[in-house]
Order: sequence, then C-alpha cells, then structure tokens
Amino acid sequence: MANVLSRLPRLTRTSVGLCLVALLSSGTVIADTPRMLKDPRPFEAQYRLEVRGWPSATITHRLSDEGSHWLSDMNFSVRVARGQELSRFSISDDTTHALLYSSSYSVLGVGDRYQLSEAEIPSLDRQTALFDLSRRAGHEACTESTPCEIEFVDHKGEDEHFQYYVDKQHITDPGSIGMVGDEFEALNVSLFDVEKPDRLLQLRFHPDWPGLILSVAYQKEGRSETRLTLTNFNPKGGPD
Repeated sequence: MANVLSRLPRLTRTSVGLCLVALLSSGTVIADTPRMLKDPRPFEAQYRLEVRGWPSATITHRLSDEGSHWLSDMNFSVRVARGQELSRFSISDDTTHALLYSSSYSVLGVGDRYQLSEAEIPSLDRQTALFDLSRRAGHEACTESTPCEIEFVDHKGEDEHFQYYVDKQHITDPGSIGMVGDEFEALNVSLFDVEKPDRLLQLRFHPDWPGLILSVAYQKEGRSETRLTLTNFNPKGGPD
C-alpha cells in the first residue's frame, strides 16, 4: 500500500496507509536482546486512519499462522484510494526472517504493484519489521539519549535507516475494543530519521500481542499529520 496517500511519511505509507517500520534480524543493527521474546498469536484488528487533508479510512490488519510461516496482511479503502500490503515471514528462536513482500495501491483507478522475494530482502521488509519491532520493543536498552538503530527495505527494496527508543506507559483498557478490561504496560516507540530530525513517528504496541498496534502518531515540524487508532480487536484471528 506504499505511496497510496502522498501525505503519509515513508514509514506510514504501507498497507496500513501507515505501516510502518522495520528492523532487525540479518542485517539490522540493534542493541543486545534477551531471549524468550513473546510468541506470536493470530489476530484480526481494525484501525481508524486519519490523515490531514484526506477522508478517514478503516485499515484491517490480520496476522495469520500458516504452519511453516506467518502472514501479516493490511488493507484499506477510501473513496478515492485503496491499497494492500502483506508479507510472509518465519521465526526461529528470537530471529524473524522475511520470505516474501507484496504491496499494491490504486488512486482514482490508477496504481501499481510491488513484490520482493526473499533474495531481495537483505534485512526485513517493513511489514515484517513492524511485527519484529513490536516483539522486541522494551527488551533493549534503547533510550532517547542512546537510541537503537533500525534498518529495513521499503516497498521497492531500497534501504531505510532510522533510530528509535522505547518508553512504557501504564494504561487501562475498558474492553471496548474487544480486549479484556485490564491494565498493562503499553510499549511506546519513538522513531525518527536522523536525516530529517523535524519528523517523528510514535507507535504504541500491546506487550502481549506481537504486531498489534494500539496507536500511531506522525508529526512533521511539530504539526500532526497522521493518526492511527485501534478500534476493534479479535483475538481469534477473524473469520476463516
């Protein structure tokens, strides 16, 4: 869903019209990470995407267990645009390995498609990296003064380089989005491009559901450009 909405930052112009990130595994430089990261679990979620100057959109995000690998699929549609981004990846111990990436978009009936094979992804694609970042967030010593490095490829296979740090925020969810009304430590990840310090991408993840986004906020020159908010969550992975 890359480039579907021109106002979205590079990290948010993906299938989620957002989404997002990428990092680690083979080729990404990150702080040492303890073993025993959370195992993935299938889910389906809906997000509300708000981009300045565009109508709001609903993004559907599904993480599926396909036996030997996992599938992360995001798609959205508004009156003038639609898009989809997906990736297949495998997990071995605490390492995530990208297998296939695909994205497509259409604006006023005109669009394009992109696909990257395993050999074309030296680190991770951004959809797989979103999952991997959410799984590792909080396990490294990444602070604002000593951020961690992340590297990934965009929808065309071109290298991206960002830095990030993590804070935890104690919140209570009332159960209105399909979760058990319980307290948990949300993982707040701040991402920034070292070459463009006026831009900041802040993502909030659920600590127990790798890949699940609670919210995203993108700022440029101190002004809010994009917001993404979780509106519905199905821990059973959605319909077959």
